[in-house]
Amino acid sequence: MTRSFDGTPVDEAWLDELCAEALWSPTAGNSAGVRLYTLGAEHVAAYVDVASDEAWRASSRRYEGILRAGGVVLVTTRPQDYLTRYGEADKMASGLSDRQNWPLPYWHTDAAMTTMALLLLLEESTWQAAIWGNFRNNEEVLRWAGIDDEELFATVFVGRSDGADVASNSLKRPVPTRFERVRRLNP
Repeated sequence: MTRSFDGTPVDEAWLDELCAEALWSPTAGNSAGVRLYTLGAEHVAAYVDVASDEAWRASSRRYEGILRAGGVVLVTTRPQDYLTRYGEADKMASGLSDRQNWPLPYWHTDAAMTTMALLLLLEESTWQAAIWGNFRNNEEVLRWAGIDDEELFATVFVGRSDGADVASNSLKRPVPTRFERVRRLNP
């Protein structure tokens, strides 16, 4: 993830096309309940202002670098599309037309897959990105963007790195290696 950008604007038509490619990712029951909204460089500061708060902006080591992103993608989900789809005749027996019956809401899974596909497509295109969790102001962001009946899943900042990224403190944590996290089953 890159969190310090150089201000190079993203070609918005290209970003729209890349987002459409990312939506080839799996979607439960062909529900197609993930949406991607793009913003050009001129809207980054306004977005960050709505999506954050004064305390974060005052204390974040990454605030200035994120403001220089060349574009933004908002990833949203439409849970109602999944509930409707799983209420159709071929899926009705699952009982998943009721939100409470989803042990793991696949609208989150689908949004995560789409987001990962977008990140990989950006990397392949030699652009950099950062996924930004929406920990605050979700409803305000949706109102600001004019988005109804959807839930904000994540934000992806897109741009060119300026080489001044601040490493995450999380990298100092001891964690098992990738290989240690793989287990072979022998049932």
